[in-house]
Amino acid sequence: MVANDTPNRKRKRKSAPLDKGALEQLAVAYVARFATSSAKLEAYLWRKLRERGYEDGGSEEAAIHTLVQRYCDLGYVDDAAYARMKSEGLRARGYGPRRVDEALRAAGIDPDIRMQNAGNELEARDSALRLAQRRRFGPFGKPGDKAQCEKQIAAMVRAGHSFAAARAIVTAPDCESARDWVAEAEGID
Repeated sequence: MVANDTPNRKRKRKSAPLDKGALEQLAVAYVARFATSSAKLEAYLWRKLRERGYEDGGSEEAAIHTLVQRYCDLGYVDDAAYARMKSEGLRARGYGPRRVDEALRAAGIDPDIRMQNAGNELEARDSALRLAQRRRFGPFGKPGDKAQCEKQIAAMVRAGHSFAAARAIVTAPDCESARDWVAEAEGID
């Protein structure tokens, strides 16, 4: 007997095509569960339509656009608030400006809103310091050789920090010097 012919095997049932009401139920559930941008909500709804189809007589594109626009007007979806929350969260975890911008771009955030949430030099340095502390890079970890230093700098660059910022943190002689480097940025902006 072949394994696929077992009588107790559950078969996947095809879901019914969506109409405006079902599409709205999906959108409400998604917005209630996740902080999202309008582009992410739109992509989710398109994915659901591809999976299940649309059976309401009208245009799929118009239905999705109208629904997303209405949710934005009602304040259920706010791209500026999402960008602010996402950028603050990423910086708090130690990600640099480039990585923050990439995350906002991937979420479909408008370039003007991304620029407003780009952060300043002090925030960029502070996030570099947070990453170094969390990952025990440079003066926050064990003294290492040149190869280890290069790996730490590379990790910080991958996290979105500039090479200069990564090198400044990793090569700092002690923790206090690294914190002083961050404090120097208060007068820059």
